Amino acid sequence: MQAHELFQYFRMPELVDLRQYVRTLPTNTLMGFGAFAALTTFWYATRPKALKPPCDLFMQSVEVAGSDGARRSALLDSDEPLVYIYDDVRTLYEVFQRGMQVSNNGPCLGSRKPDQPYEWLSYKEVAELSECVGSALIQKGFKASPDQFIGIFAQNRPEWVIIEQGCFAYSMVVVPLYETLGSEAITYIVNKAELSLVFVDKVEKAKHLLDGVENKLIPGLKIIVLMDSYGSDLVELGSKCGVEIISMKALQNLGRANRQKPKPPAPEDIAVICFTSGTTGNPKGALVTHQNIISVCSAFVKITENTILPCPDDTLISFLPLAHMFEAVVECIMLCHGAKIGFFQGDIRLLMDDLKVLQPTVFPVVPRLLNRMFDRIFGQANTTLKRWLLDFASKRKEAELRSGIVRNNSLWDRLIFHKIQSSLGGKVRLMVTGAAPVSPTVLTFLRAALGCQFYEGYGQTECAAGCCLTVPGDWTAGHVGPPMPCSYVKLVDVEEMNYVAAQGEGEGNPSKWY
Repeated sequence: MQAHELFQYFRMPELVDLRQYVRTLPTNTLMGFGAFAALTTFWYATRPKALKPPCDLFMQSVEVAGSDGARRSALLDSDEPLVYIYDDVRTLYEVFQRGMQVSNNGPCLGSRKPDQPYEWLSYKEVAELSECVGSALIQKGFKASPDQFIGIFAQNRPEWVIIEQGCFAYSMVVVPLYETLGSEAITYIVNKAELSLVFVDKVEKAKHLLDGVENKLIPGLKIIVLMDSYGSDLVELGSKCGVEIISMKALQNLGRANRQKPKPPAPEDIAVICFTSGTTGNPKGALVTHQNIISVCSAFVKITENTILPCPDDTLISFLPLAHMFEAVVECIMLCHGAKIGFFQGDIRLLMDDLKVLQPTVFPVVPRLLNRMFDRIFGQANTTLKRWLLDFASKRKEAELRSGIVRNNSLWDRLIFHKIQSSLGGKVRLMVTGAAPVSPTVLTFLRAALGCQFYEGYGQTECAAGCCLTVPGDWTAGHVGPPMPCSYVKLVDVEEMNYVAAQGEGEGNPSKWY
């Protein structure tokens, strides 16, 4: 429209009448129009944007050519599964070396005493202590070899990572033990893996092992290394059984005085023998190689590299058992990216206090904990009005999730969900759940309430925990996502259980093949 045409346009009778009408409006009304226009403009300028998925959400997996039904991630450019993503990271020893570099020797492992702040060890301090542990093991006669097995019988704590990194630096293999397996299973594992040395955290666990030695149930155990302090009575009991009792500090001092050059493992070497209870009989030991774990970690990086990849500013809360592959893989990812790992105090009842103090950004969970959170939140909505407001706010946030929007700064977050988010420290940006199915109702509500990227996965000990994982941008619930880029997944018929692969049925029901 030319200038003279525009002038004539504004002289049209209809617009002249409109201008005269506007002049007659009260000042308050005009201000209201202006405020509405300003708010509308502000909303359009600051409105949340949907997360861009890494692939077509309606084609998240692709059938592998010639596989008769096996499927792979659509994120791959070929049918070859992903083995590694960083050229300089092929083993768990190299994971830590990379983390030390990218963190610029930042804080690595943190722990706290009751009512105290977290105290941190730097990456270089952890590396030095690890090499002292590994050197001491060699001084004690153990081999720097992938057929040398070392037991760890402890809760999550900094010493666990120091010990396993000490083993990895000298190609040794970690064999975790955990109490929930039961006394007979622990005895079975110690004997099956021919463990002559076990690291333990508590005196009670040391006594349990010594009872097995005294009763000739564990004949091969020769050394117990204690993380906690202990008395002379334990040393005497060990001497009586022919078992040396030594403190973690004394072992590290031994290694410091007899330092050995690291002998890193090869990718195909075993890193961990992870025993799982299975369904029948004795525990089954899964032989998990460095390459197995690196491939799963690399697959997670591939999935999240453009959305929420961990970095040195991130902090993980470590409370899920490190004796299981799920937590082991999560911590591997954190260490590879120079992030911090803060350990809980060892008492699950104090976890909420640890969360508030640590303020983690990464929070791996299991459905049991999510169910407790869900029940607690709705249990506190103890009036009709509170329940209505909670339902209304969650539905508004869920509508955003369906559009691919994840945020924690909406009106509903400020009014309703801020307290829930603060109970986890207020900084969580990434959550992952696995180990068992989670109710779609619980997962969808918590995704909305917590306002962070929240993934659900499916896996097995035998595949280093990672098999399937939901992808960024797909915030629907009731499925575990497509195969991870390191995996092929194929469903087969199981006639005795009435599972028919053609109907998408099978263990874990990873049936939402897009």
